[in-house]
Amino acid sequence: QVQLVESGGGLVQPGGSLRLSCAASGSIFSINDMGWYRQAPGKERELVARITRGGSTNYADSVTGRFTISRDNAKNTVYLQMNSLKPEDTAVYYCTAQRLLGRLGDYWGQGTQVTVSS
Repeated sequence: QVQLVESGGGLVQPGGSLRLSCAASGSIFSINDMGWYRQAPGKERELVARITRGGSTNYADSVTGRFTISRDNAKNTVYLQMNSLKPEDTAVYYCTAQRLLGRLGDYWGQGTQVTVSS
């Protein structure tokens, strides 16, 4: 079993930045890809960014050029650097992970709130 714990959310003004962190514990060798989803009330979860164990990344069109996902395998941690934040980025952000031979979404964190408002 893998546990994921997010941190770093909060309130920020438009144009500001936040850095989210997600620390994994438990059966850490079970983790392959990792990523970040976000969800606003009444909406479906949206995949924001994902990263492979080797460091390859991809992003949703809405965040490309503004967000950067990274990971530190030695620390079992994945990050999401969010720059040039917009009100539309307001959501609960969830860390997720893929088990070996599984799919992204096999494991979930509890979520951290990001609010972008002036």
